[in-house]
Amino acid sequence: MPNISNRAQHMPPSPVRKLVPYASKAKQQGIKVYHLNIGQPDIETPETALNALKNIDLKVLEYALSEGNIEYRKALTEYYHTLGFSDLTPDNFIVTNGGSEALNFAISTLCDDGDEVIIPEPYYANYNGFTSTFNVNVVAVPSTIDTGFALPPIEEFEKKITEKTRAIVICNPGNPTGYLYTREELQKLAEIALKYDIVVISDEVYREYVYDGKQQISMLDFPELSDNCIIIDSESKRYSMCGVRIGCMVTRSKKIHDAAMLFAQARLSPVLLGQIAATAAHQNDGAYIRAVREEYTHRRNILVDLLNAIPGVICPKPRGAFYCVAELPVDDTEKFAQWLLEKYSLNKETIMVAPAGGFYSDPELGKKQVRIAYVLKEEDLKRSAEILKEALKKYREEFSL
Repeated sequence: MPNISNRAQHMPPSPVRKLVPYASKAKQQGIKVYHLNIGQPDIETPETALNALKNIDLKVLEYALSEGNIEYRKALTEYYHTLGFSDLTPDNFIVTNGGSEALNFAISTLCDDGDEVIIPEPYYANYNGFTSTFNVNVVAVPSTIDTGFALPPIEEFEKKITEKTRAIVICNPGNPTGYLYTREELQKLAEIALKYDIVVISDEVYREYVYDGKQQISMLDFPELSDNCIIIDSESKRYSMCGVRIGCMVTRSKKIHDAAMLFAQARLSPVLLGQIAATAAHQNDGAYIRAVREEYTHRRNILVDLLNAIPGVICPKPRGAFYCVAELPVDDTEKFAQWLLEKYSLNKETIMVAPAGGFYSDPELGKKQVRIAYVLKEEDLKRSAEILKEALKKYREEFSL
C-alpha cells in the first residue's frame, strides 16, 4: 500500500460536504432533501454572463494570463472604483480560481511552517483546510451565540499575538454567522496590524449582501494599511456563479502582490471561461444586486423568525451574507444531522444542515449548533422549518432528551 502523507491524514473534512453520501442514499430511497447545508444560491445567474458563455467566438481556448486577463481585471477595477477605491488599477488584482485559491495564495505568501494566523470563531470551515495544507496554526478568538456572535473585545486579539503571528483573518460579513463588522472594530484591527507589522486578510465575498440599511466597511477603507492588507473576493455569491470558479486577491502592497504572483504562475492560469462570464456579469447596472439583496432579506426574516419559534432553538438575526447559526436542543448536531438523513423523514422529505463543530477550532464549542443557509425559495424554507420542528420532537423522544 502506498504511503499517505501526514498532511492528508490531518486534513479536516468539510462539515458542509461530509454528509453528502448520506444525503445521496436518502435520495436513492425516494426522500426529498432540502439542502440548507451549503451556500449554493437558487438565484439565477445574470443573463449577461450566461449569454457571454453561449456566444463565445473563439477558435482556441487558450491559457489566460497568470494574473488574469486584462479585460476582467479592468472590469474588477471599475467595480472597485464604484465602491470608492479609485486608486486601484488592474495591477492590484490577481485573478484566482475562486476565493479559495485567493486565500491559499494569501496564506502561502505570508506564512511558513509553524506560523500562526488569528481568526475570530466560528469561522468559515475551509480556513482550517487552507491553514492545515501549509502547516499553519489557527489561533482562535471565540465569540458566543448569546451575544449574537458579536466580535470579542479587540484587546483579545492583541493577547493572542506572538512572534509567530503573521496575519489576522476576518470574514466581513461573516460566514457562518452573518456578523457585520463596525468601522470602529476594523479601525482597531488596523491599528493592531500596524503596531505588530502583521497583515489583515479580509474575506469580503459577501459584501453586497448586507441588510437593514447597514453598509459593509472594507479594510480598503484604511489607506494606512496599504502594505498590510489583503482582500479576498469572489464572483460566486455576488452573481450566483459558484461553478465558474472565479475570484481575486486584491492588495495595494507591491511586495505581497509580486510574491503571490509566483504562486499564480506556478498554477499557470485562472479559468478562461469563468473570466469571460464574470466580465459580462459586471456589465449589470446594480439592479441585479439590489433585487437579490431584497430577496435574501425576505428569506432571512422568514427563516430566522420560524427558527426562533421552535421550542429550544436560539438563532440570532444575521446582518449580512446568507447564513445563520442556530443552537438546537439536541445532544450533538453531528449525530442529529446524520440521523435526519439516515433515519428521519416527514412525508418522504427531510433536511440537510451543516453541523457547526467544523466552524470552530474546538469542535466541542459548536456541538449543539448548526449553520443554515437561506438560499432556498420561501416555500422551501417554510417547509424546512416545519420538518426541523417535527424532527426535533421525534429526536428528543427517541433519545430521551
